[in-house]
Amino acid sequence: EVQLVESGGGLVQPGGSLRLSCAASGFTFSSTAMSWVRQAPGKGLEWVSASNSGYSSTNYADSMKGRVTGSRDNAKNTLYLQMNSLKPEDTAVYYCAKNSGPAYYYAMDYWGKGTLVTVSS
Repeated sequence: EVQLVESGGGLVQPGGSLRLSCAASGFTFSSTAMSWVRQAPGKGLEWVSASNSGYSSTNYADSMKGRVTGSRDNAKNTLYLQMNSLKPEDTAVYYCAKNSGPAYYYAMDYWGKGTLVTVSS
C-alpha cells in the first residue's frame, strides 16, 4: 500500500523558512518521480516542484523558483522541500504526491494528506 506522510508545516513569519518532509512507503521510491503541490485557502491546486527519480534534476514552478529547493534521500525514502523567504501568499496546504513514472511529467497518482504552512506575522 502506498503511503505518503508529510510533516514540517506550521506557522512562520514572513521572510522565514521551513523544511517540509514526506516519508514514502509501499513503492520503489528511488525509481519514482515525486512532486509537491499546494492549495491556498479558497484556491485550486498549484504545482510547486518535482524531483525526478534517482538524484537527477528537480523542477520548480516559476512562482517559487529561487525560494525553494527540492531534494530527496532515496536511502530514507524521504522527499524534502526547503522553503525560504516565505511570503503570506505561500500560506497553503502542501501535499506530497507520487508520480506514476520516473520523471516529473508523469501524472501524479497518489497523494498524502498534506501539511499546513501559514505565513503570518
